Amino acid sequence: MSIEIRQVSKYYGQQAALKDVSFGVKRGEVVGFLGPNGAGKSTMMKIITCYIPPSEGEVKVAGLDHFNDSLKLRRKVGYLPENNPLYPEMYIREYLRFVAGIYGIPKAKQRVEEIIETVGLELESHKQIGALSKGYRQRVGLAQALIHDPEVLVLDEPTSGLDPNQLEDIRALIKRIGKEKTVLLSTHIMQEVEAICNRAIIIKRGQIVADSPVSELKSARGKIVFHLQVDKPLSLSKLEKIEGVLKVVETQKCRYKITSGKAIGPDLTAFVAREACTIEELRREEMTLEDVFKSLTQ
Repeated sequence: MSIEIRQVSKYYGQQAALKDVSFGVKRGEVVGFLGPNGAGKSTMMKIITCYIPPSEGEVKVAGLDHFNDSLKLRRKVGYLPENNPLYPEMYIREYLRFVAGIYGIPKAKQRVEEIIETVGLELESHKQIGALSKGYRQRVGLAQALIHDPEVLVLDEPTSGLDPNQLEDIRALIKRIGKEKTVLLSTHIMQEVEAICNRAIIIKRGQIVADSPVSELKSARGKIVFHLQVDKPLSLSKLEKIEGVLKVVETQKCRYKITSGKAIGPDLTAFVAREACTIEELRREEMTLEDVFKSLTQ
């Protein structure tokens, strides 16, 4: 495991920001770390990156212990915080050479040029950071997080405030980086998680409430909605008696929206056949990750 979190808790006075949190992330995984505001996401990321210590529990990154190998661990991690802390008066190359100097990177000038190309900053590389758009400032933040070639990348709201074109570019970049590194990504944009993450961890009030591949998370949680169209009217009361059906609404003549607590496709097919009707459409409505998120955190 590139990231190992075991029974981690964090207290601020009497208030618990994290309570007995455990999870692991493998190399080559891009994992979405999700939760409502105040759930403990940023606290967990700050613990992983050694900005703050846990009150209880064990943290290992790239096999290094949070307490005993703190300095070595930090060299293995690239971190882009939610509020990207850049120096607006510095030029891009100047800033990245400054960061490379902090890490003691050999051949820093060459490495700066490599990372500028990696994150797509070539056209803007002659500018001061303060003159850049939000999307290019985020690229500079990613460049500083990647310049020392870390094994683990921790990104807190990396696409906040970007326009659709910038979103697409940054998502593609993160997905490409995730093929070689471990990426833990915090965001409130569910479409972003579906687009680039292999797995999602959902946290609520400092505790994990879900941890699954994104596809399994959507199919395994909550209610299922079926859309049924037949050639002649059906009895709503009879439809409601099918085992598992929670609600039936006739949306148009001979069209029905059926909400159930389980998969009832075969039962619906058999019911329609008994009623001497012909199915013109039977479609299962896919549950979105946003639906799952709401059901788990509200």
